[in-house]
Amino acid sequence: MENSVLILGGSGKFGGHCARAFAASGWDVKVFQRGKENMIDAAQGVDVIVNGLNPPNYENWDTALPAITKEVIAAAKSSGATILQPGNVYNFGGTAGVWSESTPQSAQTVKGQIRINIEAMQRDAAENADVQTIILRAGDFIDDTNSGNWFDITIAAKLEKGRFNYPGNADITHAWAYLPDMARAAVLLAEKRAELSMFEDVPFGGYTLTGRQIMNHFSATIGRNLTLKGFPWPIMRIGSPFWRLARELLEMRYLWDTEHALDNSRFEQLLPDFQPTPVATALRESIKWKTDQMPSIKAG
Repeated sequence: MENSVLILGGSGKFGGHCARAFAASGWDVKVFQRGKENMIDAAQGVDVIVNGLNPPNYENWDTALPAITKEVIAAAKSSGATILQPGNVYNFGGTAGVWSESTPQSAQTVKGQIRINIEAMQRDAAENADVQTIILRAGDFIDDTNSGNWFDITIAAKLEKGRFNYPGNADITHAWAYLPDMARAAVLLAEKRAELSMFEDVPFGGYTLTGRQIMNHFSATIGRNLTLKGFPWPIMRIGSPFWRLARELLEMRYLWDTEHALDNSRFEQLLPDFQPTPVATALRESIKWKTDQMPSIKAG
């Protein structure tokens, strides 16, 4: 019998990649039309709900994310579907290390606490309402298209001018996830759902890279040396009293100066045959949208 999946946030980064990855693996894929459909009705008959919904405004996470979580749990409880959604590293706070599913979640930021709280809601639903949830936890996204994430709008923004912009300490490690790989992993975990616990927290190791390593890969790709530049944090701080987005970005600045990686042990235990995309290939694809548009830059 064909597996079926409901994709929430199909036009977004994670949701869009998952829609394509599930379809490529032979699943019956339904993309939820937010504002046009009732989620409980849309979830009937599906085996998995991929929760790729994310509030469009960084500023209203405190109200939007819990509301989305309640709605998704209700839909999964009604239909018997498994929830599969991305997690992030906000939960862990600013203590450097290799973070795993057993690392204490001690976030001090508002956004980190929100993530802890919504995952606690899901854990409670798994334990008390038989709603299975799989958290695929990852670092910052690397995409194979210009999707408007940090990578595109900051780090790769000025490559054609010979500048590599990095928002933190370029000599410490940072966790990254290549979205096409993460979506493939989501499919494989969904296909193993019957073997998993009711609540699974699975860190996706992805790539552990310093900013300087990324810059060197880009230099090799475009065939020119790049100059390392920072992010205008002082402007953010000056504007923060009257610019809420600046305050929200400043709250999460610590992650760019906290050396961290994600422990891939649990992921490898569950999916020992998973083959990640080579990092050089992923980074080359991440700027192909730019190298294709700039005749002076030739992708390697």
